[in-house]
Amino acid sequence: MQNEFSRYPERPVLVIGSAGMDIVGRVRADLQPRTSSPANIRTSFGGVARNVAENLARLGQPVNLVSVVGQDEPGVQVLDNLVSAGVNVDAVLRSSDYPTSTYLAVINSEGEMLYGLDDMRACLALTPDYISSLEQMFDQASLVFIDANLPKDTLRRIMSISRRKKLPVCADPTSQTLADKLKPYLPRLSMIVPNSREAEILCERSISPSSRREVLAAAKCLVAGGVGIAIIGMAAFGVCYATSETCGHVPAIRTAVVDPTGAGDALTATVIFGLLNDISIDDAVRLGVTAASLTLRQRGTVLPDLSLEKLYDQLVS
Repeated sequence: MQNEFSRYPERPVLVIGSAGMDIVGRVRADLQPRTSSPANIRTSFGGVARNVAENLARLGQPVNLVSVVGQDEPGVQVLDNLVSAGVNVDAVLRSSDYPTSTYLAVINSEGEMLYGLDDMRACLALTPDYISSLEQMFDQASLVFIDANLPKDTLRRIMSISRRKKLPVCADPTSQTLADKLKPYLPRLSMIVPNSREAEILCERSISPSSRREVLAAAKCLVAGGVGIAIIGMAAFGVCYATSETCGHVPAIRTAVVDPTGAGDALTATVIFGLLNDISIDDAVRLGVTAASLTLRQRGTVLPDLSLEKLYDQLVS
């Protein structure tokens, strides 16, 4: 599977999906209904595709991002941050019809998410026709990454062009609500990175997120359904992964969770980077878990000083 990814490692990764702002509130005590609860609240840049793009760029990988932001101040800030990180934003639309996407999360004092809300209407501006207008970016790409915030017709167009161009496609189901969108494309995905709840929907089976046996069986189920590499996040229990040739489990690094948002995207980007550079899937996943653990330790969605050297220094055993 590494050979499929590492054919053109010098080419940009084409990342397509959401970009916006995250607002995360960490309650200091029990959350009380119908009243205000004391919390520490922070804002940062977010969106699955945006996070993956920034992580890849900070690892030194060329990235072209296809997304949309509003014609508002948050949109300007999102674009400025991406440019400073080294992401090419030439294909990011500025929409006058929708505001910049926003994700709102409430987490408990242990860093576990209690509630999440998102407003991703801006992704409706990423139409099939717009995707078709980016044919040259597909021609230049090493692979395509998508998140499931995209409209169904747009996903279909991306998969069609990628198939014609013989490009590997990696996908993040993004949420339990959106995971169903990817079901028709499982046999055409080179990699998928669900969490255990999203994997339940894709595999149509109940999975205990703490059971390594059940999660590993789900990863093998996805591979049996045609996926090249399945990596399933188990939160505090690490990740399980499978291909047609190997499978395994990498435990999470024990760490205090400052902020859970973005950790999965760091893992995804690092695995993609590793595979592009002909690192074995076993080692790429270990690097990815290390990137996720480092991201959990800081506020915000992306580690600003992420590097391959830093990952090897902290590598999970």
